[in-house]
Amino acid sequence: MRRGITATALVAALALAATACGSDDETGSKGSGELSGTVTWWDTSSVGSEDKVFKKLAEGFEKKHPKVDVKYVNVPFGEAQNKFKNAAQAGDGAPDVIRSEVAWTPDFANLGYLAPLDGTAALKNQDDFLKQAVASTEYEDKTYAVPQVIDSMGIFYNKKMFEQAGVEAPADLADLKTVAKKIKDKTGKTGLYLRGDDPYYFLSFLYGEGGDMVDAGSKSVTIDKPEGVKAFKAVKELVDDGTAKTDASDGWENMMQAFKNGDVAMMINGPWAVADTLTGSEFTDKDNLGVAPVPAGSAAQGAPQGGHNLAVYAGSKNLDASYAFVEYMTSVDSQATAAGELNLLPTRTSAYAKKEAVDSEIVGFFKPVVETAVERPWIPEGGSLFEPLRIEYTKVLTGQTTPEKAAKATGDSYRKLLKDWK
Repeated sequence: MRRGITATALVAALALAATACGSDDETGSKGSGELSGTVTWWDTSSVGSEDKVFKKLAEGFEKKHPKVDVKYVNVPFGEAQNKFKNAAQAGDGAPDVIRSEVAWTPDFANLGYLAPLDGTAALKNQDDFLKQAVASTEYEDKTYAVPQVIDSMGIFYNKKMFEQAGVEAPADLADLKTVAKKIKDKTGKTGLYLRGDDPYYFLSFLYGEGGDMVDAGSKSVTIDKPEGVKAFKAVKELVDDGTAKTDASDGWENMMQAFKNGDVAMMINGPWAVADTLTGSEFTDKDNLGVAPVPAGSAAQGAPQGGHNLAVYAGSKNLDASYAFVEYMTSVDSQATAAGELNLLPTRTSAYAKKEAVDSEIVGFFKPVVETAVERPWIPEGGSLFEPLRIEYTKVLTGQTTPEKAAKATGDSYRKLLKDWK
């Protein structure tokens, strides 16, 4: 933890509270127990699929509390972290509630931008949440968010293409290369689309070689250890030998289109991608979509733990309604709806017993994957670890640097970011 930043953040938080910054709309109050006013919510979910469901859920909150107006704003995921920071720092334009990627939560909390939720209505039935989902919501012994969805990654595959090639889902990287070659020989298609512009998609390979970005317990950087070098070599080989194709720009759209249109047989992705995938021409029959664990590396089979939390802005003018909104959106019924309509994994244990979750094959598949997923470091700088890694990961895949140099450069960047770390 960087104490200087924490102290500055505390002063900023007190200033924000004093000036009652937050939503520009009128202040709400409970009065005689009835909620009122406006709650501005920044949703970062996928446009065209997830956003429709979450917006509908928010409308359900308005029906339950007719004097509360939920101002729904969909903010592109890639812009939301910095946009929220800038608004919170300026004390102008920040939402009452933000859908925070799990790594952002400790960062926002460290800066003093989030309201502590312990003892508030937001944390109703707190013991019902999965322990691994709760981990990212806590910072310095306080709770600053409520887990909305939890996820991990698997390998998505085209069943018809696999049948054509006479192959099964690959168990490890050696299998992946063999499967890809048979698919190429039988169908002329590339085996795997490997997203090259987002280092989150690299983590499964890093964990598979027994590595990690950092070790928060010992405050040491580990990305440049031999295991990290091996991971960079592993992804480079997949591209060099034709097992995978990649793209260093607009990776999400290129990956999704390639898989949905049948240009590739596999992609590594998570439950958040299922709704979009099923809109593709190859998956008009949803049963054609197969999902399996990510292929293991030389040391292990591992996938990162991800997800999203709902957090309340410390400068909100309508804290009571904001707490209630967070509780509603993370309730068992709301999570069951998201599981049924979007195949997203609940963070509440009891939600898995609801029919919507039970009937979802994707939820059923990913639940044990999530239970064994590798936790990322829940440190304020956790989200900042990805940009240096992204630069070097992309350079490796496009032949601009070597795995050894990439690992060293990433490690050097981490040590500049994490003061006093080894």
